[in-house]
Amino acid sequence: MQQKMHKEDIKDSVGRLIFVGLAVLAQVGWFVLTIMKLTENYAAVSAVARLISAFCVLTIFGKHIMPDVKLSWIILILMFPLFGMILYLLSTRSNFVHTMHDRLKVIDSDLAPLYPENKEIYEKLKKEDPWIAHHAYFLKHESGFPVYDGTKVSYYKDASDGLTAQLEDLRKAEHFIFMEYHAIQDKQSFQELKDVLHERAEAGVEVRLFYDDIGSIGFINTKFIREMKELGIQCRVFNPIVPIVNVFMNNRDHRKITVIDGKVGFTGGYNLADEYFNITHPFGHWKDTGIRLEGPAVKTLTLLFLEMWNAMKKSETEDYKKYMVDVAPAPDATGYVIPFGDSPLDEIHTAKDVYQNILKNANTQAWIITPYLILTDDFSRELQLAARRGIDVRIITPGIPDKKLIYQMTRSYYAALASAGVRIYEYTPGFCHAKMLLSDKVAVVGTANFDYRSFFHHFENAVYMYNCDCLDEIRQDFEATFPKCREVTEKYSTGRSTSLRIWQCILRKANTSLSKMKNILISILFIQHK
Repeated sequence: MQQKMHKEDIKDSVGRLIFVGLAVLAQVGWFVLTIMKLTENYAAVSAVARLISAFCVLTIFGKHIMPDVKLSWIILILMFPLFGMILYLLSTRSNFVHTMHDRLKVIDSDLAPLYPENKEIYEKLKKEDPWIAHHAYFLKHESGFPVYDGTKVSYYKDASDGLTAQLEDLRKAEHFIFMEYHAIQDKQSFQELKDVLHERAEAGVEVRLFYDDIGSIGFINTKFIREMKELGIQCRVFNPIVPIVNVFMNNRDHRKITVIDGKVGFTGGYNLADEYFNITHPFGHWKDTGIRLEGPAVKTLTLLFLEMWNAMKKSETEDYKKYMVDVAPAPDATGYVIPFGDSPLDEIHTAKDVYQNILKNANTQAWIITPYLILTDDFSRELQLAARRGIDVRIITPGIPDKKLIYQMTRSYYAALASAGVRIYEYTPGFCHAKMLLSDKVAVVGTANFDYRSFFHHFENAVYMYNCDCLDEIRQDFEATFPKCREVTEKYSTGRSTSLRIWQCILRKANTSLSKMKNILISILFIQHK
């Protein structure tokens, strides 16, 4: 009976996705056809449309955005003036995006004073390593995220190990549990979690669960919220899809956060679905990682959760200070950590900037593992420059893709990178979903893929770590993973056929245009990165 109900829930969710997709396509199609008919039959309308298109191109040219993004917009508008202009105006004039931006601005202004300054910790770091202190300064002064010491970091090279540790800590919760995930699947992996959350809720612990609608739409439907409520678990969904053209629908909550009593926190690449823990194997062996924080730095994860929890429905009685727990430093903690978040609704691309800052200052190595490699021109150049100055730059991508078109886009970047000396590996056992960068004494583990969607369209989170003991384990995990991969560096550094170069160029420019334009059709067509 339970299996039957689950199949019906998934059927309902997929049906809702198809209905919304068709409704949005119908609205866009009607709008485009109407304008086309007007421009065909009325010379004045055609002239006005051309003037607006020209104005859009000039506006884009004068904007302070990346050159490749400008080029993608301009090419699209010049090739398809009407269609390109409509998409541009939709992406820049979305009232709902502005509404969400203003709402988050208010929430963030309330939360900002709750972040500690930690000036003494910063000054101590500055004496130890001025270069790393520059990174800490950037994250604090540009994005508001302070540096911490006294926080113990545990690394899990397998998502199932992270889940086991998570369950153990959840059972000890006394005051509150916050969980935020891009995707939740109400099956085997979540069942034990659900039982623990129910038990803790009955014991008087405040339990909140938050998930993204698109991320979970193939797994659960709106009945899930009612079920959680019956179990004593507060549950909310981020950015539900609706059958109305809405550009904000393309901005998804891609974060993965668990906070327990403000003292222990978890994050990493894995969602709460069976494939992440190799219970099912849709794409071979699933490689994913996670980390556990214990100590003062958990406060940032708590605040990141509260930001998103109130983003869709702000509670007038929310007492943020209630969850600001003063946590003593962990006695066996080493190094410094900076948990941080990233939002698509501001002008700062925190995750991308953090990755690039690390590459700029790498001394010996820069090892990356990511499921998707769809880069901006400046990021690609940063990787190439690092390799050309003698840095050991290596990138691991999946050997078995979950989305073949995205996989071809990823491979389209190999030739330029490999020619510059970047070593490219493909994980042969299956799909690698971990998102990590290791360089010398620095590592970042979190949710941000090395692609356009994570850099520009998703709400993301990660942890920047310096000189923590767990970096040795991360390095050992990389060293153990490389032999499981096929190195394709030589294959892609020896050149490509003309036809292949043209096809890959089309793929890359198409992806750049669709992603950066916040094209709602990507979300509707479910080309969504996990």
